[in-house]
Amino acid sequence: MRIVIAEDSVLLRRGAIRLLEDAGLDVVGECGTAEELLDLVRAEHPDVAVVDIRMPPNHLDEGLVAAATIRAELPKVGVLMLSQYVEERYVNTLLEQGAAGVGYLLKDRISEVERFTDAIRQVAAGGSVLDPEVVAHMIGSRDGGGPLAQLNDREGEVLAMMAEGKTNRAISKALYMSERAVERHVTAIFTKLDLPVTDEDHRRVLAVLAYMKT
Repeated sequence: MRIVIAEDSVLLRRGAIRLLEDAGLDVVGECGTAEELLDLVRAEHPDVAVVDIRMPPNHLDEGLVAAATIRAELPKVGVLMLSQYVEERYVNTLLEQGAAGVGYLLKDRISEVERFTDAIRQVAAGGSVLDPEVVAHMIGSRDGGGPLAQLNDREGEVLAMMAEGKTNRAISKALYMSERAVERHVTAIFTKLDLPVTDEDHRRVLAVLAYMKT
């Protein structure tokens, strides 16, 4: 798997590169600006671009804008966005072009090597990944009403893991319940959210993310 990293903090960027290379992943390029990122991706055609949302010169959403350009020009390149804070508006912007092959993680997850590398692999495979804190925030912000407010605590936990791209088996292990119990929760979630049930995990995550954008 070939990866490029765009992060203006040299210390954080080099640390991430070291972690990824130690995990057996191939970092083929690094840069510190959104403009350099576009040149790098166009030249290398990586499997995944790991991109900081706020980059020079203004440290606003330059990385996010560059990610949108990458997805439009090179849709086979997965994009994993990194952010210092939970920003729901960034998630919504990221998903405007579809949820396949995209992810959003808080920068703190870089030190959680297994979670970080798993997110990269899922994005490279065309999956979708959202940081659990982002999902919790999005669910919590809708507690005042709407279909999400109908979910109980356990269903909320299952939904958050679904949005991370986890399978029923992975959810059952994480929550110490049987796969059959997870299936029941998934069915209840889709019923309450009025979303179509499908046996394909990827389509399932896309449906959840599509709902959470609204």
